[in-house]
Amino acid sequence: MIFLKDSPDMEIIENNLAAIRKLISDYEAKYGRHPGSVHLLAASKSQSIEKITAAYHAGQRRFGENYLQEALSKMPALADKQIEWHFIGPVQSNKTRKIAENFSWVHGVDNMKIARRLNDQRPDQLPRLNICIEVNVSDEASKSGVRTDEVLPLAAYCMTLPRLQLRGLMTIPHEHENFSDQRKEFHKLYTLWHALNGKGILLDTLSMGMSGDFEAAIAEGSTMVRIGTAIFGKRGSI
Repeated sequence: MIFLKDSPDMEIIENNLAAIRKLISDYEAKYGRHPGSVHLLAASKSQSIEKITAAYHAGQRRFGENYLQEALSKMPALADKQIEWHFIGPVQSNKTRKIAENFSWVHGVDNMKIARRLNDQRPDQLPRLNICIEVNVSDEASKSGVRTDEVLPLAAYCMTLPRLQLRGLMTIPHEHENFSDQRKEFHKLYTLWHALNGKGILLDTLSMGMSGDFEAAIAEGSTMVRIGTAIFGKRGSI
């Protein structure tokens, strides 16, 4: 358990990041993962520019945003920094152009229409847009993401789009307090990811695990954990 003070103070955020990075390294060793195989994505939704800057100065480069307008309001103030922006919220059709123009990664692709719009609206001068397919491993009606049986056709379609680079799968499973139950949910995505690689759809990313369950996610093969509260403290107004 990590105990935090809710403060934008750089030293506190630096200490939080150091603690998270050590835990990731420890879990890599504990579960037989290669050192450095799990990347840290700082989930900066509702966090101030000052807190993001503090994390940046502490060495963090990957930041994930859930809300497009909030992200776009932050980007100009941080334009002088080498930030890799990830869009990690639900993707709506009327938001695809701005997402395609301003982000390096999109973690929530869950249908062909959205994939096609992101591809068509990605500027030619930018590198291919990295995407993950969001999978609803818990089969919850309230959660976004495709069913497990819908992943293969969507992945095959995404592979045909020249401005997109399909990198992997993402999930936000049902919350469980029990560690073994957390692992079971993440194992479903790992099994699917492994099966797709076996079919020749080569993926290198499993985006799964947040502040409350990232140990279980790393145990089940996550390559990118999305951590917010454990870095920045409680969310506040920006």
